[in-house]
Amino acid sequence: MNLRSPLSRVRYLGSAKDGTQHWWAQRLSALALIPLSIWFVASVLSLIGASHQNFALWAGGPFTASLLILLILATFYHAWLGLQVVVEDYVHSSGLKLALLLLIKAACILLATIGVISVLILLFQ
Repeated sequence: MNLRSPLSRVRYLGSAKDGTQHWWAQRLSALALIPLSIWFVASVLSLIGASHQNFALWAGGPFTASLLILLILATFYHAWLGLQVVVEDYVHSSGLKLALLLLIKAACILLATIGVISVLILLFQ
């Protein structure tokens, strides 16, 4: 005979308590992307018709380069978090799920690194 209530039998057996941190990280990265994206679109629209050299000079400025790096990092971090949720929710094979998660993480890290290095090349040119 078990005298424990149904609630006490299931308590602490649910989630791994990791979802809240993931949820907050995705919301904060989305919040950071709002002003960064607006700034980027407005800046690029103001450079329509500019030469490649003018664009490189704009992107190579210290303030612009820092905002571009923040935009790149926030974009790929947000994409990684979102794609991770999609794979975890809809891929049911554990081997395929692990392979996709590793591929997504590697692709996001690689593409973000290429973007940051490109901006740094323009900054130190």
